[in-house]
Amino acid sequence: MAEAAIALPADYAWQRGKAGDRAALLAVMERAYREQFPAQSHFGHLEATVVSYFSSATPLWWLLTAATPVGCLWLGQAVDQVSGDRYTHIFLLYVQPPHRRRGLGTALLHQAETWARAQGDRQLGLHVFSANRPARTFYQQHGCETQSLLMVKRLV
Repeated sequence: MAEAAIALPADYAWQRGKAGDRAALLAVMERAYREQFPAQSHFGHLEATVVSYFSSATPLWWLLTAATPVGCLWLGQAVDQVSGDRYTHIFLLYVQPPHRRRGLGTALLHQAETWARAQGDRQLGLHVFSANRPARTFYQQHGCETQSLLMVKRLV
């Protein structure tokens, strides 16, 4: 099912994800993680994430060019730990490197905002790895602010 709500650059099109897209979603997640963590070779935990959370309640959109997916948006729901309000959470927003800086990430983010508003949500949230400066800059330029920081102490 095509989505036409948010305009895309020429030669790109929306495609709504479907239940059978689980393997494709997992492949994109693994690609995104490999970009951020090239020294790590195993991302088996991502399969458990997709199995646990991918459903009709967590919508997925693909960005296509020449019928090939080059971008992806996967949304879910979360609860704000300060206010208790439900909000839309971006599980994954990804654009393949050769297709970046063409407005596709912005289109995906606008699609997320549109869907969130349609759900009655008053905010949108996401997780960004601290080392991913381009993503942090992108989200800040689009009005996102840091609400909390995940802190980790390695024990090994």
